[in-house]
Amino acid sequence: MWEIYEHRKCAKQIGKLPKDVLMRYEKWKDIVRISGPGGLRLIKGFHDEALSGQWQNCRSSRLGRKYRVIYEVKNDRLYVRVFQINAHDYRRR
Repeated sequence: MWEIYEHRKCAKQIGKLPKDVLMRYEKWKDIVRISGPGGLRLIKGFHDEALSGQWQNCRSSRLGRKYRVIYEVKNDRLYVRVFQINAHDYRRR
């Protein structure tokens, strides 16, 4: 089982998400807990990909046409840290 840690800013972001995006995020977390980031790559709808630039070493998954979850896997441990759930704005805050 993988552990998911959400950044403290995520609580505010989650509260503002549309209901369908929130449900997709909950499904995203279920998949990560069970099969890790590798499981996300098997589902094309999430379009999981590595990021570059200031988000280097992070990954992004789609939660809809506009929303993304940005996360990081630390040291190949069973640990996923979620930074943001946003409307496709990759500026690091």
